[in-house]
Order: sequence, then structure tokens, then C-alpha cells
Amino acid sequence: QVHLVESGGGLVQTGGSLRLSCAASGLTFTSYAMGWFRQAPGKEREFVAAISRSGGSTTYADSVKGRFTISRDNVKNTAYLQMNSLKPEDTAVYYCAASELITRVTIEYDYWGQGTQVTVSS
Repeated sequence: QVHLVESGGGLVQTGGSLRLSCAASGLTFTSYAMGWFRQAPGKEREFVAAISRSGGSTTYADSVKGRFTISRDNVKNTAYLQMNSLKPEDTAVYYCAASELITRVTIEYDYWGQGTQVTVSS
């Protein structure tokens, strides 16, 4: 019933930008904080960014701070991840997820999307 669907991934050169979207359905969107995670080949899934239910609070991994911006549109039931100044190290499958409260902890998330591929070439 609950579905989170990521979109907006693709191939971009170093220094470029992408905006990822996460469309949510089957839940009361404003009752959930939203987060973004990523998993690169051969590596564990890692936290990227999260935003509170109202959008008033955000938190970022140090590796993306100053380059990525998380936001949400509670009318469209969609969360976003604006990625600027992309680096090859950002290459990964990016996942959105929903949690009761804003958190950086993977196991605190209740629902997950299927992921979207982001590839940054040098």
C-alpha cells in the first residue's frame, strides 16, 4: 500500500547537478520525516540527508554538506534531493525512505523506495 518512488537519476559529469524526486503514496505524508540514503558498488548503504515532517529541520552527512539540499512539498507529497557540484564519489543508487521522526539511523526508517541510479563521470 505504501509506495515511495524515486526518479531523476542519471548520468552527469563532475561538477554537474541533478535533482532527485521521491513521490509518496499510501501514507499520510505529513506524518513522516523523509530521508535519502545511497549505496555505492561494494559498499554499505549510507545516510545522505533527512528532513522533518514540516520541513523545518534538516540534517546532512558531512560528505554532502554544502552541496546537497533536501526539501519537501507537502502538497505534492514529494521529497527532493538537489545535488550540486557532483563528484565521482557520489556515484551510487539513491534511496528515499520515510520515518516517524527525523533520524540518520537506517533502522528507524519504516518505508523505502526502489532506488534510482546516479552516475558521475570524470
